[in-house]
Amino acid sequence: MVTAYDYPSAVHVDRAGIDIVLVGDSCAMVELGFETTQPITLDQMIHHCQAVKRGAPDRPLLVGDMPFGSYEFENVDIGLQNAYRMVKEGGMDAVKFEGGTESRAKIVRHVVEGGVAVLGHVGLTPQAISVIGGFRAQGRTATRARSILDEALRLQDAGAFAIVLECIPANVAAAITDALEIPTIGIGAGGDTSGQVLVFHDLLGMLSHPHHEEFVPKFCKKYASVGIQINDGLAQFKKEVEGGVFPGKDYSPYLMSEEEEAKFDDVISEHAEKTRSKLDASDSKLGTADESDQLSLYGNNK
Repeated sequence: MVTAYDYPSAVHVDRAGIDIVLVGDSCAMVELGFETTQPITLDQMIHHCQAVKRGAPDRPLLVGDMPFGSYEFENVDIGLQNAYRMVKEGGMDAVKFEGGTESRAKIVRHVVEGGVAVLGHVGLTPQAISVIGGFRAQGRTATRARSILDEALRLQDAGAFAIVLECIPANVAAAITDALEIPTIGIGAGGDTSGQVLVFHDLLGMLSHPHHEEFVPKFCKKYASVGIQINDGLAQFKKEVEGGVFPGKDYSPYLMSEEEEAKFDDVISEHAEKTRSKLDASDSKLGTADESDQLSLYGNNK
């Protein structure tokens, strides 16, 4: 599974044969520039889902993240209604919910019973960073690891078709995967999960830059440094434009026949001559007006 947030990224992910495309709320950070995933709205998520659907319309399974504030209510119908929007308006095949508490499992069950497939998500749940104290690894104590296992089992019982395990020890992820009957998808959770997911921008080095490297997660392997090529290309474009190299004859392909070019030159010459005549006439009138103004200054009408 790989994230995608727009038409071009969806096209690339689809062409690579990736099985699942996640329109993640990480869009808030890597596309919209926010510091967390919390600010992105449901309408914004649907906008990005629609673009991804156009880029990968047929083959991969499309999953849309339910954004923070779109489903956490006691009234589970709110979550279902918004999940319907992700499917009907956004074009998603399934939606993803974060968390595995009893109240969250209740929502998942209601949404699944309503006909929408749900991907669960436990471990580090970025939407809850205000509660868990930031982007921190989870499940590093036996008690917390058991709690995450219980959450995963709860989501499975609620009808989730798979569960994302984020930023937990590899042995914990392996134990959860063994305990479940449904697949797990790991991100920073070792290699014993059923599948893996990474963020498009991170794995391709889209923002590769000396000042950006510190923001790449520890668990992310960069398979390319696309950002460096982007920077180099933009810098070269600027240099060639300023130096008069681009576009040049090679990139000025649209030509007139010699006959039409001669006609056009005549048109331009005629237009220039008319313009000069009008300017000369205007200058003459202005000169006369100035003389008249000078003669009538200060009440002198002589």
